[in-house]
Amino acid sequence: MTSLPAGVERREFDGRESLATRGEPVSGEPTDGDWRRWDPRRSKLGAMLERGMETGLAGDETVLYLGAAAGTTVSHVADFAGPTYAVEFAARPARDLLAVCGPRPNLFPLLKDARKPETYAHVVEPVDVVIQDVATRGQARVALANRRFLREDGRLLLAVKARSEDVARDPDEVFDEVLEALEEGFEVLETRSLEPYHDDHLGVVARPR
Repeated sequence: MTSLPAGVERREFDGRESLATRGEPVSGEPTDGDWRRWDPRRSKLGAMLERGMETGLAGDETVLYLGAAAGTTVSHVADFAGPTYAVEFAARPARDLLAVCGPRPNLFPLLKDARKPETYAHVVEPVDVVIQDVATRGQARVALANRRFLREDGRLLLAVKARSEDVARDPDEVFDEVLEALEEGFEVLETRSLEPYHDDHLGVVARPR
């Protein structure tokens, strides 16, 4: 089985083994002492780890997280990573994200549009990892636009949402199109379906060219 980042373990909750990180709970998830369950059905990155993808995460990385929403997944990331920049455009989930950041001094919320990285380029330092979970058309364009922040040996961890690109098209056709567009600035290292945790989603690991 693929190794997990330092700070992520498999622990038992209610009789079932699951991923877990140490940190303050954010949504009433089960806990075991300082550890809290990381539910892959609520987290694309959690699903990538459960599916055994080689994310390259070791722990203590500097992270740019695109599409942080209310902060469920990015809170787990901040629990094991270093400085973590959380970009979210919608005001309502961003309010919840602020609460998640409170007990996590390494988690920095940015109420910005991931499609416009120039609006936060003055804040974000070079990062080891870009994690992208953005529900919009042009997901490859978003990744390419934010490539500027990745170090040469960095990684892109992308969850492609087929229905956000085109709700009517065959998901496999959408995935092929997104991967082809990514090739403009990334070398794709691995892809894997995120089912059964997320329908019509493809996990992608890539590195900058």
